[in-house]
Amino acid sequence: MAIHKLLLLPGDGIGPEVMAEVDRVLAFFNKTGRAQFTTETALCGGCSIDKHGVPLTDEVLGKAKAADAIIFGSVGGPKWDKVKYEIRPEAGLLRLRKELDLFANLRPAICYPALAEASSLKRELVEGLDILILRELTGGTYFGEPKEIVTLEDGQKRAVDTTVYTTREIERIARVAFDLARKRGNKVHSAEKRNVMKTGVLWNQVVTALHAKEAKDVELHHILADACAMQLVRNPKQFDVIVCDNLFGDMLSDEAAMLAGSLGMLPSASLGAPDPKTGIPKALYEPIHGSAPDIAGQGVANPIAQISSFGMALRYSCNLPREADMIDKAIANTLAAGYRTGDIMQPNMRKVGTTEMGKAITTELERLAG
Repeated sequence: MAIHKLLLLPGDGIGPEVMAEVDRVLAFFNKTGRAQFTTETALCGGCSIDKHGVPLTDEVLGKAKAADAIIFGSVGGPKWDKVKYEIRPEAGLLRLRKELDLFANLRPAICYPALAEASSLKRELVEGLDILILRELTGGTYFGEPKEIVTLEDGQKRAVDTTVYTTREIERIARVAFDLARKRGNKVHSAEKRNVMKTGVLWNQVVTALHAKEAKDVELHHILADACAMQLVRNPKQFDVIVCDNLFGDMLSDEAAMLAGSLGMLPSASLGAPDPKTGIPKALYEPIHGSAPDIAGQGVANPIAQISSFGMALRYSCNLPREADMIDKAIANTLAAGYRTGDIMQPNMRKVGTTEMGKAITTELERLAG
């Protein structure tokens, strides 16, 4: 049996609390022999700034490159608001994405049946929802240059962020979108702002050309990003795979999270190109909820997104789809049994904290394993 090498980067805020529940699930798999993992834990984010003066050391970057997958928690918080912009906690995560060329960010928005009432939308709009938002992660507005704030001659300040995309960058993310759609509902919506942005014009042209050349079997729709945001609220189940740039993907995936009931529910995977020898990409898996410093240390954070992120690692990095399915089933059954953390609490349900939710999911895994 293959032994999978994981690097755990719990980070800041609630990161260490929810990562502890991944440790619990890892222990279950190692104990039962269904899969074998070795893990190493390291610092990234504000905790690394406190100890090393930088959000990501070269040593930890080397460990990340050597790992089969990175399980990431969250970074940032008010404690580091005044550090230099170049060494802010988030810069550690951005460096990991850039150095490992993790260009494809997969953000599923799945509404578990037991949580349909927790959504801000009507049950009939979200029950059975299963959307995958594919966000380009290493280009666009977040990485374009120049990026600066300058003082003009009259004393005013001017801020500049540059949005840059090349044909190659758009082609490779679109190719991933078509490949993923073939395994799902075989439909892709490509979201951009071609009406006002030149990058949107190029995005539309490249996706259209690639579809004609390589993916005629996949249904393709073009949609303006703002219209996509509106339709996500109006009729979300019309979507299967949505592919978009870095900035729009960041916003649309957060919107989709609330369709599922809570940011605490949604995992993500950031994938690079497949290794020529193994076919397995470099990858980082993280919840999208952030460090939530307002509840850190209270033991009330929802660990489901972090556990689900580990489940995505089993699926995409470890070639363990059955075990990934087990985690999804265990989460669904635990929710159906009435367990709720505060962010998804509903009337007549059992309110639990981080540890109790993690234990309940692991207990259900044990039951499913027989």
